[in-house]
Amino acid sequence: MGQWGQQVIVIGGGVVGLTSAWWLLEAGFGVTVVERAPEVAMGASGANGGQLSYRYVSPLADAGVPLKAIEWLFQEHGPLRFKPEFDLRQWTWLASFLGQCTASANRRTTAKLLELGEWSRAGMKQLEHIVSPNDFAWRDAGKLVVYRSSKIFEQAAGKATAGEIWSGAECAQREPSLAAARSLLAGGIYNGGEAVADCYAFCVKLAERLRAHPRFKGFVQAEVERIASNGGRVVGLDTNVGAIGGDAFVLAAGIQSRNLAAQAGIKLPLYPLKGYSLTAPIRPGDTAPEISVTDFERKVLYARIGEQLRVAAMVDMVGEDVSLNPKRIGSLTRQVRETMPHAADYERISAWAGLRPATPNSAPIIGATPLSNLWLNVGHGPLGFTFAAGTARILADLMAGKQAPFALDMLALAR
Repeated sequence: MGQWGQQVIVIGGGVVGLTSAWWLLEAGFGVTVVERAPEVAMGASGANGGQLSYRYVSPLADAGVPLKAIEWLFQEHGPLRFKPEFDLRQWTWLASFLGQCTASANRRTTAKLLELGEWSRAGMKQLEHIVSPNDFAWRDAGKLVVYRSSKIFEQAAGKATAGEIWSGAECAQREPSLAAARSLLAGGIYNGGEAVADCYAFCVKLAERLRAHPRFKGFVQAEVERIASNGGRVVGLDTNVGAIGGDAFVLAAGIQSRNLAAQAGIKLPLYPLKGYSLTAPIRPGDTAPEISVTDFERKVLYARIGEQLRVAAMVDMVGEDVSLNPKRIGSLTRQVRETMPHAADYERISAWAGLRPATPNSAPIIGATPLSNLWLNVGHGPLGFTFAAGTARILADLMAGKQAPFALDMLALAR
């Protein structure tokens, strides 16, 4: 049994921090959430792709990816953009990433992420009793990954984890929003049970439930400037509004976790992968996708979230720059109009960019640190919404002195 009534400070008010707070409350801890923004979910949780892809968890690192990345860099509308930095952390992360770009490493990580995905799916089912799916536009739509290259499609279809195999014509027939791209598609792979939802709306509703919980101590809007430690443990947080104390501390602050951990002498293998999204209203008569669609070669994701089309794409390795790049937004808009020309009102598009805190092997980091009362729930990359419920459940169990539901050999800080 854990220390019932112990006071925990969760740093971060995104989907990972909020789900961590909820499960810690349910485990008997008192919880305070510290968030630097005036509202929850203002970072990477704000307007992300919205997919909950429990079965489609393929890590970015894989055999052949380095060569593909070089090709992408020279494509005008390629999914990758790289800006070299005078920052050793960028190059250290890249070296580790390249070390993961083997078929065997990809298989090992994928197996572990599938295990985490099923645990997360079960966690979200539990949260349906706390936050109604209707409150955050939950749709059990299934996921269709479409391929333009016959060779790549055949390779994907041959994997044991593949779902239903559809021809290009079947893709357009079963998902009419793809009709304009029918001649460009070699085929697709469909998996049922995958969902889409509004991550921001989910966070807002969960925050309301946190405020109503008898053990919740409240939200504190503050910029954490330093994690103060002494004698192998955290003694408090230095913030722009004063010191904050507690019995235990959870770092779940997205890419900001990297700098905060470093000040406490802990190196987190995180790098911000900048992604973009477009959101456009769906009008009566528009042919918006009913199924969640991923364009594999272009790395573009399409999801209907309520009465809006959400399109997410691209990986920019440009440091902690969250500005909207007009060229990238323009390129993505052109691709969307070409692939799904009648899916939404593209004259009323709103654009967004966010930093996805990724590890070299795409597996998040959960659990203990060298400081006895500092815990981690970081590094979810583009799958924060997907994995948040699962990693939060695991974290709460670990902090309560319970065993993890499965081996965390690839999910711990030491990996």
